[in-house]
Amino acid sequence: MQGQSILNLEPLEPSRLNLLILAVYDINDIADYIILYLNLDEEFPMSNQKLQKLTYYVQAWSLGIKSTPFTDEKYQAWVHGPISITLYNRFKESKTLFSPILLEDVLDKSALSKFSEEDSEFLNYILENYAGCSAVQLEKMVHSEEPWLHARRDCCPTERCSREISEETMRSYYGRRWQEINNNQ
Repeated sequence: MQGQSILNLEPLEPSRLNLLILAVYDINDIADYIILYLNLDEEFPMSNQKLQKLTYYVQAWSLGIKSTPFTDEKYQAWVHGPISITLYNRFKESKTLFSPILLEDVLDKSALSKFSEEDSEFLNYILENYAGCSAVQLEKMVHSEEPWLHARRDCCPTERCSREISEETMRSYYGRRWQEINNNQ
C-alpha cells in the first residue's frame, strides 16, 4: 500500500517530545552511532544500503516529529532509495551498496557519547523500530513513501537521479504520519 510503512511505531510520551533533538549532528557521527549501537548486540546485520536508509529515517522522523533536522545532511533520491552523498563518499572506495558495514568501519569510537541523552533516546527509538528490517525491506518502504516518490516523480524506476529529497516534504509527510500514530493510541 502506497505511503504506508510495515512498521507500527509507538507514540513517545508527550513529555519526552519537548526534550528531543537538541542539536544538529554530523552525518558521520550519526552513522558511527548506528554502527556501534547495532553492533553491540550483533543481532542486526548492517550493510551500506541499510545504513543509508537508517540515517534517512533518523532525519525524516526528526523533521516529522519536531520539525527540525537532526543533521545538515541532504538526501538524494537514488534508485535504491535516499542516499547521503557524504556517506556515499565515505564508503565508495571500499564498499559497494550491499557490502557489510563492520565495527572497523567506525571513524569515531566515541560516537555513542557525542549525543545528548534525549537525542540518544530519539536515535534508539528510530533504531528499535527500523533496525529489524533488512535493507531490501527498508528500500521497499522508502519506495512507497511520498518524499522519495515526489523527488523521483518523472523518473523511470531504474533511471539515475540526483534530485534532493525535500526537507519540507519529509516534514509534512512524517509529521502527518506522527499525528496518525498519536491519534490511534
